[in-house]
Amino acid sequence: MTTTTQASTGPVWDWAAGHGPVTGALSATTGCLAVATTGAATGMPPGWALTLGAAGAIGHTISSLRERLSARTIAMRSASWLVGAGWTTWAMTTGPLTWAALGSLATIGVGIGAAARSTLLYEEARELEAIAADERQVSRELSAERRAIAAEWVDRVQRVCNLTLRILAVEIWPTGTGFTIDAELPAGGTTYDRIAQHSAALSADARLPHGCTAVASQGVHQGRVLIDVTTVNVLSEERTYPSDYSPLSIYTGIPWGYRTNAEEICVFLREQCALVVGPTGSGKTNMVHVILAGFARTTDVLTWVIDLNAGSAGLPWVRAAFDTNGAPIEGVRPGIDWLASTHEEAAQMLDVALAIGMRRKVAYQDLMAERNTDQLPISAKIPQIMLVVDEGAEILTSTDRAMKDLAKKILEVIRMLRAMGIRTVLTALGATGSVLGNLMIRREAKARVCLTGGEVEGMDLSKVFPGSRGLRVDQAPYKGAGFMGTPESAAALFKNWRILPNQIREIVHATSDMHPTLDAISAAAGGDAYTNRWAPDRTAWMRDPANAPAAPAAEQPTTGGGLNLSALRTTQESPEEALARKFREQIDAQFGTAPDPQPGSERPAGPGLNLSALRPENNAARQAALQLLMAAGTEGTGASAIARALADEHGTTRQTVAGWLKEWAETGEAVRVGEGTKTRYVHHRYAPDRPAED
Repeated sequence: MTTTTQASTGPVWDWAAGHGPVTGALSATTGCLAVATTGAATGMPPGWALTLGAAGAIGHTISSLRERLSARTIAMRSASWLVGAGWTTWAMTTGPLTWAALGSLATIGVGIGAAARSTLLYEEARELEAIAADERQVSRELSAERRAIAAEWVDRVQRVCNLTLRILAVEIWPTGTGFTIDAELPAGGTTYDRIAQHSAALSADARLPHGCTAVASQGVHQGRVLIDVTTVNVLSEERTYPSDYSPLSIYTGIPWGYRTNAEEICVFLREQCALVVGPTGSGKTNMVHVILAGFARTTDVLTWVIDLNAGSAGLPWVRAAFDTNGAPIEGVRPGIDWLASTHEEAAQMLDVALAIGMRRKVAYQDLMAERNTDQLPISAKIPQIMLVVDEGAEILTSTDRAMKDLAKKILEVIRMLRAMGIRTVLTALGATGSVLGNLMIRREAKARVCLTGGEVEGMDLSKVFPGSRGLRVDQAPYKGAGFMGTPESAAALFKNWRILPNQIREIVHATSDMHPTLDAISAAAGGDAYTNRWAPDRTAWMRDPANAPAAPAAEQPTTGGGLNLSALRTTQESPEEALARKFREQIDAQFGTAPDPQPGSERPAGPGLNLSALRPENNAARQAALQLLMAAGTEGTGASAIARALADEHGTTRQTVAGWLKEWAETGEAVRVGEGTKTRYVHHRYAPDRPAED
């Protein structure tokens, strides 16, 4: 038989606790009574008790002085020892068990308890007053600093902007990298724009370090302004991606970098798309990896990547989950859910995305009615699909027929599938009118990033952040630095973290168990194209260089109307084509039609067809140069800029590009604008309505 003992509900004594006023007085009086009774019974000399009390008083006085207690507390403790010792001496002489002795001892105990309580309250009040005094001292020092800052910036804004502000508060950033001024604008309809447009002048007047700015933004209402002043340049230093891989959600925001005040900036992409602009060398590829790292940490997002440049943006996130034979590593899932590196695979991915979106519109009507919402409730069971398209903005502006098909499908995804949880992140090489001219991109991509890396040409910040004032490219001359704006945060300086391949592998392994799986309804709509996305035959190109994907369709020639240039054909030459080729060779030999120049020679002038496509060493670079000219839009570009962009891949010189531009100007393909060092060329479709200058 098992018995249980119920714990007592009475008071519980804490024997480790110190004495309070009551227990201290009780302990003192009972101790005195015990000593007096024992001493009287044994015949102990009464003077010993008095000596012991004096020693106790001296000891407590020394310890109280070390604790820096008040004189009142020291006197109370010493008096308690001496009074107790005196009573013990008297009781040992006259008898401790008489009513007179016991009554006087009780009176002494009550007196000691009251005195202890009084001194305890006094010590607490004294300690609180000391703390308050310290706080007042710190407050006075901070107030003095804030008042100095306020007075300085009132004078500065008056001097630079010709406005008189009334500063209400100055907040010093906890990171120690700057401060924020909250001010009231003067009456008369003055807006914060009057200060925002003088950002550079205010920064120069304040002698701020390079990379530090004074940026004005909206206050709590339209008559207030916030001025963020950065005093420490945090953009110049390189910071690695944070090692905190804790789970994220599409609803809680995904960190993409940090502001000049060293605080993280997050994007919310449940309903909006994103656009990342950055020229070569600005850190755009690293930014893509930071974006993919954030998506890998979310528990309700699946990431699909389209990169027609051999899939380089997504490969590190896939290879970490497969062995050299293409077999998946047990317990590890790729950091992205699908990777397309060819036109065919990208088209298949977009078709699946559209099919999933259309199927979700019908299949989840009951769920949306139950949640009383017109948007699909995204969760780990029904994840959002984020479609990251590297250089996707260029696909949307391409004139190639195959690229136009992809562009049409991307725009359909952007336009039709917001409510169904399919959004896009597009990247672009430049902030030009041709890239940002699409209304759909400007309207849906409300989260925008412009990485400058110090590049000035093709970086029109007013096109990326219309309405924002005071943004200048030279404020962010560092790789990985630029400007970022979201609906929740105004466009301002930021920098993203540096992320290296070994950290990508670490993130893939650390976040494998966070990734959701596509819901059954969407997976069924995706069919075999989605189910077999990681099949060895479809991923062989990732492991075998011989199976590398073909060049992007934008670089492959298309057939159609116009000249039938056999040099652009890669198929086997037919007998009819061979006969035609021999016929052309005879014509060239007899009439000298556009002879092919020798390497290093100048292009000869003369009559005849310009069969430049027959020059394999120039055709790819020439077509790429034409694409860059078109991408420059109404701003136009020059030979130096095009040559720099083509130097790494094609080794093209400025002299060669200048010849092409001159030729295109003569044939009407381009229009020359300006003279001397200000000369630039504009593609004819973006040319101004006036004749080209000679």
